[in-house]
Amino acid sequence: MVKEIIKNADEKMTKTLTVLKGELSTMKAGRANPKMLDRIEVECYGSMIPLNQVANISAPEARVLLIQPWDKSSLKDIEKAILKSDLGLNPTSDGAVIRLMIPELTEETRKNLVKNIKKVGEDGKVAVRAIRRDANDKIKALKKDGEITEDEAKKSEDSIQKETDKYVKEIDTIVAAKEKEVMSI
Repeated sequence: MVKEIIKNADEKMTKTLTVLKGELSTMKAGRANPKMLDRIEVECYGSMIPLNQVANISAPEARVLLIQPWDKSSLKDIEKAILKSDLGLNPTSDGAVIRLMIPELTEETRKNLVKNIKKVGEDGKVAVRAIRRDANDKIKALKKDGEITEDEAKKSEDSIQKETDKYVKEIDTIVAAKEKEVMSI
């Protein structure tokens, strides 16, 4: 039972890390990265569909994203979705493809981006700590019900704390690398 709680907590922390990496990869860092558009959904065929499911997205140059819709009739819908997004990019279309020019980052933009990166990192740490708290609560409940001993509870809580520390350190490393990437562009 205790091993299951610890394994479950570890899986949730791993998922948190995956979400964090995904979120950071969508932040624009002055270079064209197709993942920047992962959060954009296009309204076509009567529903909201992720952009990468209605078009091919590539980065032919360092600061250009090329979007090739599979259905040319969705071109206007894709443009509209990009304009409505929080990316602040202006699409240019030639009737067949959409080009997105990724602007050079200014010092102010870099600082704001770093603030956002730190916020996303802090959110990740909060999520990891919430997972730790939930796991510890389950262990305390088992101890209270007499299903495990005081020593087992202490050992389990220590194990969960080690996992938490490992993931928090990993988040710090990921955030620091992303900050360095943004500031060195």
